[in-house]
Amino acid sequence: MSNPDEHVAEAYQPRGLYFEDFEIGKRYTTPRRTVTSSDIALFCGVTGDFNAPHSDFEFCRTQPYGEPIAHGPLVYGIAAGLQCQSGMNDGTIVGFLGVDHWRILKPVKHGDTIHMVMTPSAKRVTSKGDRGIVTFEREIRNQHKEVVQTLTSSSMYLCRDRQVGEPAKKEGQNHEA
Repeated sequence: MSNPDEHVAEAYQPRGLYFEDFEIGKRYTTPRRTVTSSDIALFCGVTGDFNAPHSDFEFCRTQPYGEPIAHGPLVYGIAAGLQCQSGMNDGTIVGFLGVDHWRILKPVKHGDTIHMVMTPSAKRVTSKGDRGIVTFEREIRNQHKEVVQTLTSSSMYLCRDRQVGEPAKKEGQNHEA
């Protein structure tokens, strides 16, 4: 006879970072990924952005970059995916809240390999006390360690062991007190 608990799934344990886990000033680095010409062409098709810098080889030959370049939002999107693949958001991110000061500093071409370095610059617990907002300074870099994009972003994360309505505790305060 089988055990009735045998078929009960174990509770999912997130592997992501909770609000309290992020340290101001600590650098978090994602895995890396190579941007392909297929990525660029597919992004053209998905967005309808067939502007010459992304799709016209003859035009691009007359420009300093010499060949089609990746769309800025494509590079940002790939970097966001790399953050997801790092596991830091797994089961703990509530939502992406916004981006500020986004700058595209260098072109990204097919064959370039990018990764992202994120440094928390600010954090605060929400008024409900069960979530917190982390502000990141982000740098997207290529295989030559050159910064190709910079931005400031904010995301909301779950707080560890806090319930909705529980009063927010000051950062660094013992949660068991």
